[in-house]
Amino acid sequence: MGRKLDLSGLTDNEAEHVLQVVQRDMRLRKKEEERLSELKQELDEEGSRCLLLSRQSRFNQRCCIRCCAPFTFLLNPKRQCRDCRYNVCKACRVYNKRDKAWLCSACQKSR
Repeated sequence: MGRKLDLSGLTDNEAEHVLQVVQRDMRLRKKEEERLSELKQELDEEGSRCLLLSRQSRFNQRCCIRCCAPFTFLLNPKRQCRDCRYNVCKACRVYNKRDKAWLCSACQKSR
């Protein structure tokens, strides 16, 4: 930011209103920064957990990397996420129409 506002041409009421808008904007920006920071931390933790689980022998062939639910042929089939390439269950994925591919919930958030 660092810019100064020249409010000399405004009435006192107008200057007060501009000040309130700027203060509200600053509060909203701070809140959004905090939200994005929390989301980034959550995604980093999810990535670390997935990396650890994927190192287990064939874990992701039998279970969802996101929620650890076992895959079944008809009721809970596995699908590979286009971005991270992990296998995920039906509860942990969404279909991206634009890419015509499955995305896991973490990669969807990341996008």
